[in-house]
Amino acid sequence: MIGTAITVGKKQRACVNCGGPVGYRDRQHCCRCRRRMQEQAAKAVCPSCGKDRVLQEDTGRCITCSRVCDQCGHPVRSVGNRLCQDCRRKAERLAAQQPCPRCGKSGYLRDDTGWCGSCSRPGPPKQPPRICRECGQLRRHAGLGLCSACWQRHPGRPFIRGEHLRDQLVDPPTWLEDFVAHVAARFCVARACGLVTDLGRLLEDEHSNSPQALLERSRRPGRSMGSFARALEGFFTLHGLALPTDQAERLAAGRRKRRIDAIPEPLRPAVAAFDASRMRAQDRARRAGTRPRSDHTLETALSILRDLARFLTEHRGKDDWALVDMHDIEAFLATMPRARKRRLVVLRQFFSFARFQHMVLIDPTRTLIVKEPNGFRGRTLTLDQQRELFRRWTTSDDVHPHEALLGMLALLHGASSTEVRMLQITDIDAAAQTIRLGKRPHPVPLDPASWAVLQRCLDHREAWPTANPHVMVTKGTKAGRSPASTAYLSHVLDDCGHPPRTIRSTRLLDLVNSLDPKLVAAAFGMDPQATLIYLADHVDPGRETDLPRDRRP
Repeated sequence: MIGTAITVGKKQRACVNCGGPVGYRDRQHCCRCRRRMQEQAAKAVCPSCGKDRVLQEDTGRCITCSRVCDQCGHPVRSVGNRLCQDCRRKAERLAAQQPCPRCGKSGYLRDDTGWCGSCSRPGPPKQPPRICRECGQLRRHAGLGLCSACWQRHPGRPFIRGEHLRDQLVDPPTWLEDFVAHVAARFCVARACGLVTDLGRLLEDEHSNSPQALLERSRRPGRSMGSFARALEGFFTLHGLALPTDQAERLAAGRRKRRIDAIPEPLRPAVAAFDASRMRAQDRARRAGTRPRSDHTLETALSILRDLARFLTEHRGKDDWALVDMHDIEAFLATMPRARKRRLVVLRQFFSFARFQHMVLIDPTRTLIVKEPNGFRGRTLTLDQQRELFRRWTTSDDVHPHEALLGMLALLHGASSTEVRMLQITDIDAAAQTIRLGKRPHPVPLDPASWAVLQRCLDHREAWPTANPHVMVTKGTKAGRSPASTAYLSHVLDDCGHPPRTIRSTRLLDLVNSLDPKLVAAAFGMDPQATLIYLADHVDPGRETDLPRDRRP
């Protein structure tokens, strides 16, 4: 009997995914599905294109998105390119450009002209000249039937610019027209248009358009707040829309800081503390309504302490206030004998503060005294010099009106620089030909020469479009309402060679020695003790004969 051989093979399992045969016992997927699963596990979502791709280790993106342009960063599809299509075209265009011989810019040069396209094309034809309705000359038309020169001087330009600005703004302020009229009356046409343009720049930004906020944003950093900020401050304060800025306080703080910084480092903290205490005292006096120290007084004290600190460091070899003795102070005061009294007052205040703060043990200025006479020791003018100045200010047309006014009022009426600086139009009585000077109780009658000089100064003021109430108006104050600066008044008489104090002292000395000092003090609004110093070396001629012959001067 022949037997039949039966072959038994391995049982094949079906793939759970596609149903195909699986040849391994421990697997449930076929080879194709397993390979597909491994490839899918190696992929991730590309952050650039959002597709499932194998991400590169260096860029974190797929291989297609990893190829980017070297210039713009856009994707590059071709493997051999380093620039995208737009950058390649741009590079090709730039390579074909050449510098134009006429304008110097890069461009495509034309074969017929050898220039770029802008230079090769003819410009638009100019309008034919027309007769200007203002000057009547045949010129190019600029606007409103005016030539360019007349259009630049046209007084309606600021108002036209203001109307354009009002149309541009979504919510124009109610005071816009008043501001345009304000600057048009105080500035030239071009400057007024520039100020209206600057205002439009502030009104169109995203910040608040309240008057106080506009005033703060218009200020320039530094020592000057700018003409635009000054114009805004003058307009807002005049109409009661905003409070004035603290520009004067900032400038004073900067001057004090520069003086303190000039002090040597070891001696600087004590002076800084002294300045802080005086500033607190000034603030308390201002709040209490008393007479606070002025900024000039505080700055002068810091200047004296700065000079003392430098003197101690450079000449005495001392870098500590506790080492200062009376001999050091005497040596410092001897450097400027005429300023000894003023310097000693400041030094006593400083060392008193330093001793109270336990910075020094002994006050070196306690035993020092000022050995100076209380009489007048200033300079005066001779009679010939007074006559020469009188002829200069009354007959010469080359003299500036401000110099003539200050000189005549000081020479004949004993006016100080502050009185002339604060003189306003409302202080002048044209019918009686009198003026009010400072704190004088009665109006001052003017002689014909002084009145003529005053009229000349008023004519000089009328030449400028200004609303400043003061008689002396300068280029810096014609657009506002503040008086001329103290520095300007101190240099007005430089051309004549004599300072205002010398001229005024000459007049006061003559009046006090020829009249009763009390009457002079009452007429000038001065303290009676202030006029007595001019009698220090005066001897009454009526009483000179009563003295013994050996006691006569």
